Amino acid sequence: MSAAAKRIIPLLDRVLIERIKAETKTATGILLPEKAVEKLNEGVVVAVGPGNITKEGKNIPTGLSEGDRVLLPSYGGSPIKLESLKDKEYLLYRAEEILAKLQ
Repeated sequence: MSAAAKRIIPLLDRVLIERIKAETKTATGILLPEKAVEKLNEGVVVAVGPGNITKEGKNIPTGLSEGDRVLLPSYGGSPIKLESLKDKEYLLYRAEEILAKLQ
């Protein structure tokens, strides 16, 4: 995780996720071309917002914390593109859009 990603602080129930890249090498050592490798729908939580606020002003925290491995939907999320984050793919999701927490 880069220092630039640590500076991004999600608001409300948003969650910043680093998408895990698929292996480009098989078990026998054969390198796969980038077009042959599918994107995984798995990621690691980098930062979590404080949660939603009810009409009464109470805070409802999200059920995720930094370092959790999560299952992502095929579509959705806002890609984060910064000059210093070129090497990794970061997405911003609402906590309710995340499908599951992996153990």
